[in-house]
Amino acid sequence: MGTDKIRLAIIDMNNNVPNQGLRCIRDIVSTFEDDLEWEIFDARGKNEIPDLSFDIYISSGGPGSPLEEGEWKDKYFDLVDSAWEINRREGYDKKYFFFICYSFQIACAHFELGKITRRISTSFGIFPVHKTKAGKTDTVLMGLDNPYYAVDSRDWQLIQPRLKVFEEHGSKILSIEKMRTHVEYERAIMAVRFSDEFVGTQFHPEADPIGMTAHFSKIENREKVIRNFNEEKYEEMMNHLSDPDKIELTHRTVLPRFIADALRHIRKPSLVVS
Repeated sequence: MGTDKIRLAIIDMNNNVPNQGLRCIRDIVSTFEDDLEWEIFDARGKNEIPDLSFDIYISSGGPGSPLEEGEWKDKYFDLVDSAWEINRREGYDKKYFFFICYSFQIACAHFELGKITRRISTSFGIFPVHKTKAGKTDTVLMGLDNPYYAVDSRDWQLIQPRLKVFEEHGSKILSIEKMRTHVEYERAIMAVRFSDEFVGTQFHPEADPIGMTAHFSKIENREKVIRNFNEEKYEEMMNHLSDPDKIELTHRTVLPRFIADALRHIRKPSLVVS
């Protein structure tokens, strides 16, 4: 691989559980092969954490409680905190981080941005996500409708944002959960810009129609959606997968824009990004 390429680390949080997400992340990253060299690290399964020699980090979703402890977790947040500190200094190349689902939850807990709680019921399917005022102008969401559609699969959520902490960090809420007028539950926070270089989403921006069609066509997943909602909701969700303005658009927008934005800003004298 060329030495002039920017280095990207994919941090696998799936803990050896089979999934479509990692393949989708790899597929997206591979479209930047002329600019990037990349490597995968199995954080929870093998205690593999990348060092600070990478320029961009994408931290995946994964199963389990975001409040669990683990040997890998201290090493992981040593990396996150070190990258955060480097970004605060003048004259240093910035480190870019994207946190997905499980990674988003543990990052929000680490930065104390709000309350991480277990949901009353599992959120599992394709749902509309609403942009906030900040989200309407954020680069990673540009080109998406409001609301836009995303794959959501979680038992946990971030609620009750600590707005003072957001202000102290310079963080912004970019998206929130769909409006639910028929229930009194709080709307979960679905996307956050932690800083100019750190972004995260509660949903799965990497999800593509091919993988999700295969995933939701499995009998156990079909029954899970019907059990949590109804058959009409399942059919509507499957129709969303074939709509180019829904999951496909989110897949082609969020992570690719994050990577492209990082490529434009990272100072590499030997690399020219158009």
